[in-house]
Amino acid sequence: MIVTANNLLGALPPESRERLLELAREVSFPAGARISEEGHRADRFWVIRTGSVTLDMRVPGRRPAAVETLSHGDLLGWSWLFPPYTWQLGAEALSPVRALEFDAARVRELCDADPVLGRAVALRMAEIISHRLQAARTRLLDLYGPYGSGPMP
Repeated sequence: MIVTANNLLGALPPESRERLLELAREVSFPAGARISEEGHRADRFWVIRTGSVTLDMRVPGRRPAAVETLSHGDLLGWSWLFPPYTWQLGAEALSPVRALEFDAARVRELCDADPVLGRAVALRMAEIISHRLQAARTRLLDLYGPYGSGPMP
């Protein structure tokens, strides 16, 4: 399994990964399908197997603004982990997508029942969120910073 900056499963210890995978089910989305909507209830999450997904945010009076693109191995959705369990971003399939879908309530129950697994999931989720925030910061610097500001060393 490939481990990328946005990968949940590949970064977990094998026994934790297997327990989590027991809760997964295969799903697919056609290109253009809305997978999640900003502000709606976050009751599941996905690990992308094939295809690509754009994360976006609402902009009044305009189409949603794309903020990141996810692909093979990436985690789609982290809002399910934190109350009030509402999506912070929307998501749309850019191409046909196959993914593993996880029921958020069942995963939270598993994490509560198995503190080792729960800690591993929470730490990996924190790493993924940190990476995405840093990527967003770099994009904002590229868009709005002085010429040549780019990423910080």
